Amino acid sequence: MDPRGTGGIGPGVGDGLPGGPRPSRTTDGSGGIPRNPYQLTEDTPVYVISVAAQLSGLHPQTLRQYDRLGLVSPDRAVGRGRRYSSRDIEQLREVQRLSQEEGINLAGIKRIIELENQVTALQNRVAELLDAVEGAAATIQQREAAVHASYRRDLVPYQQVQQSSALVVWRPKPKRSGQ
Repeated sequence: MDPRGTGGIGPGVGDGLPGGPRPSRTTDGSGGIPRNPYQLTEDTPVYVISVAAQLSGLHPQTLRQYDRLGLVSPDRAVGRGRRYSSRDIEQLREVQRLSQEEGINLAGIKRIIELENQVTALQNRVAELLDAVEGAAATIQQREAAVHASYRRDLVPYQQVQQSSALVVWRPKPKRSGQ
């Protein structure tokens, strides 16, 4: 397991794959609030393929092959040139480590990345559902409190009377003869 808590693949592995869309680079991730366009994040595509190859320790042709296979999908510049982010560089290093040190073939690495993306998506969905359940519970508590607050205070609570099996004999009063 990866000590960073990312499930062994590292941050952002699988970004740009069909199973895991890359987060928007025009927002700060907090609900669509535009971020400063000059602010660099780990998702900002700044490295051309030659620099990315040097930073990752791979040959540029290897990076192109990984892109074709869908292992690492960098953004594209206006002229269709690849632009790699820091997250992409980390992902390249992780793909290389899995291939060289663990002996996993590229198809296996792609499957691992897809499964990691599914796990991340499911974890996000569980978090969303938990938030929805907590919100619904809070709404129910508010409604219940409103109902209790609306009770009339002059009413007496009804208590169930225990039924008994005792036999009561009724004897009518004798009729008076003068009436």
